[in-house]
Amino acid sequence: MSHTREGFKSYSLEHVLSCHRGLEGSRAPLHVELMANSDAVVCALAQSKMDESNVKTNACQTTERTFGAFGGIAAALRSVANSDSWSLEGVYLHTAPLFTVEDIPNKALPSRPDSPAKDCGRDEVKRCTDDSQKEEETFQLKFESKCINSFVPLYQDYWLKCMRADLQKVQHKRLADVVMSQCLAGLSSPPASSPISVSSPPGLHVAPYALWQELPEVKRKRLQHSLTASDVRLQEAMFELILSETSYQKSLQVAVGLFQGSAELKNTLSAVQSHVLFSNLKEVCRVSEGFLLDLEARLGQNVVMSKIGDVVLSHRSAFRRVYVPYVTNMMYQEALIAKLLQENKKFVMAVKKLEKDPVCQRQTLKSFLVLPFQRITRLRLILENVLKRTHEHSTDVTNLKEAIEAVREIVVECDSNVQRMKRTEELVSLEKLVDFGNVKSIPLVISGRHLIRAGALKKLTVKSNHTTGSTVSRTDIYLHLFNDLLLLSHKNGQRFSVQDHAMFPAHVRVEELKTQMLGLPPEAFLLHLTQNRLKTATAIILAAQTRLEKETWVQLLSSKQSIAGV
Repeated sequence: MSHTREGFKSYSLEHVLSCHRGLEGSRAPLHVELMANSDAVVCALAQSKMDESNVKTNACQTTERTFGAFGGIAAALRSVANSDSWSLEGVYLHTAPLFTVEDIPNKALPSRPDSPAKDCGRDEVKRCTDDSQKEEETFQLKFESKCINSFVPLYQDYWLKCMRADLQKVQHKRLADVVMSQCLAGLSSPPASSPISVSSPPGLHVAPYALWQELPEVKRKRLQHSLTASDVRLQEAMFELILSETSYQKSLQVAVGLFQGSAELKNTLSAVQSHVLFSNLKEVCRVSEGFLLDLEARLGQNVVMSKIGDVVLSHRSAFRRVYVPYVTNMMYQEALIAKLLQENKKFVMAVKKLEKDPVCQRQTLKSFLVLPFQRITRLRLILENVLKRTHEHSTDVTNLKEAIEAVREIVVECDSNVQRMKRTEELVSLEKLVDFGNVKSIPLVISGRHLIRAGALKKLTVKSNHTTGSTVSRTDIYLHLFNDLLLLSHKNGQRFSVQDHAMFPAHVRVEELKTQMLGLPPEAFLLHLTQNRLKTATAIILAAQTRLEKETWVQLLSSKQSIAGV
């Protein structure tokens, strides 16, 4: 790459390279250690002294510390843990492309061939909307629990109190361990004639059937006296699955019956907006109803349940079919809500009116829309608690382990789809801001591509003048590093004018410089493009703002395989 300017002699790159190699001799290959991102889903509750009503209103804004190993859901569904804005931090660059039909890219990113989310992508909105309209005629809210009365709380209350209990367990774990180690040995088993004291499932303090022990048949047969404490705890753990699903079904019926079934709210939305807002919520409600019917049937067979994992397993395909597309759609749902709140006053008024209905119990539309995500992540915790209390030789152990793994796989697939949709939106938005000018253009939105890092650097040019000696000039340059491409651009406002590009990592490498010897800033490094846009080799000296930023760029640009975004 020539840096020759009129009135100057060019010894820029050639001089620097020769000096650098002479000083360094044989350069050892760089050792790059990439730290993998493990973005844990944050378990964040409101401040302990927050007013109770504020805590309830923000119940949906707290995510569960459940699947921390899968960073996509943590990043893409950050709104669940955020404040009133309910924004998906970092999920999309602009909301407009989500709702403009002509902006929908024709190139679909890869997904599992049988993925339920595949058919509900943005290019399938019309088909999904038509299906939703067909459902309108046949859907009926008909479920009524045979085991649990109407006093069961909405799932938002149950979930929030579970989260409080989880947080308290974390905060007091060490203290509890100390107390138990000191006192457990001195405790005697309760007499057989006395009832077993078992705490209610977290957050459920409702009469009369908050506990398995409170069921009429259990009382009539005095089972709480005849069973061991561990057996009672197992029954309570399994009963929590039934009770929490009843609570969940109750909230889903409000979401579908009151909000989605509202003609007034529907009149404020287009058909596409209505589908994006509610997605396949009716189908989620149906699947929950079927699951709950089977759970109650198991309880009806014998109030002392011997197993429950097989019931969960029998519904895993249905869970995957409804939860994967719903959770995948949540980023579009969030963007649409933000848009509607800003631009559609009729929508805002209709929602506020519906939220005042007593059946909502002061819960917001947002809290109802996030229910499926909360449920599928909570389900694993409930099953793990059942497994923990199940006898190791029980025939249900294998079923429970398979059920827990099935739920984990559903969440992983949700994570994968959310990441894929997020990356698509980033590319679509970025492509609109990039100008190739005289440089041969290349498509940015292609299958499998995603942005790893973008940022401004300085391009250094060393110049020699007979009178003034060597000088180093600096010009701004902007890098977009994708998993398969490197773009070098000049930034003008919000737009980028591409100057060069190379395939990554095949034609990109970096080289450390002896900056002090060369009179360069310590943040400088050498970027080689072994085959650029002109199919020739070139190299430029770049400088970051800080040494840490330099190290990050050097590590990423040195990678020889596709990396996750940072």
